[in-house]
Amino acid sequence: MAIITLTTDLGDKDIYQAALKGSILKLLPSVNIVDITNSVAAYNIQQAAFILKNSFYYFPEDTVHLIGIDTVYNEETRYLAIRYKKHYFVGADNGIFSLMFDTEPDEIFELNIMQDLKFLHFPLADIFVKAACHLANNGKLSEIGLRVDEIEKKMNLQPVIEKNLIKGAVIYIDSFQNVITNITKDFFTSVQQGRRFLLSFKRNETINHLSWHYNEVPEGEKLCLFGISDHLEIAINKGNASGLLGLNLGDTVVIDFQDQ
Repeated sequence: MAIITLTTDLGDKDIYQAALKGSILKLLPSVNIVDITNSVAAYNIQQAAFILKNSFYYFPEDTVHLIGIDTVYNEETRYLAIRYKKHYFVGADNGIFSLMFDTEPDEIFELNIMQDLKFLHFPLADIFVKAACHLANNGKLSEIGLRVDEIEKKMNLQPVIEKNLIKGAVIYIDSFQNVITNITKDFFTSVQQGRRFLLSFKRNETINHLSWHYNEVPEGEKLCLFGISDHLEIAINKGNASGLLGLNLGDTVVIDFQDQ
């Protein structure tokens, strides 16, 4: 069965999500629609990119991922359909693809699908749906657009190395209030080289041990681990790390590696 996933900022209180799903089912009644999330903060392409980047590869090959973030009509914004790592992505060329992809896409096409006049303010339910359904129904990219060479580039905030330090930042806070940083496991390991470390952040809080799971420490105690996204995460076992530790998006975390 064909799969179309949704990653949007439409929420679940208005008609927009229903209109989007209904439009898909009208064109492709047999498709399996999967919500990755419809609760991205309005226009927040960084948040959407993090969620989709760390979830799309769990789906079967040829899944179509429809991205509904900052898609309102703009003469300067292109709408793209992209093939990347055997998956399809449909969305606005507003920088989100460059934030998601670690390598260049395999194919990039600018959509040239005719838009229904009644949907000018809501291209998600028109252009994006037509493209997603076409691809989910085994259609070719070349039949819905013109090949282009580049995507709009935006840069993720990167951690910095200073002598024996890594300076990173909080890039995501999940629904459990776990705090996720921009320090990946590979990056951490390459700098650590087996050394002990001290992780420090707001309020002079420190952690000096990597945990394998949340229950490795008593309830209410803080810990750090590499979560499902392979990013360094600060958490409290069955607690609200963001609120209790005062950590918010953009806050700095520092790892000090100590020689044996």
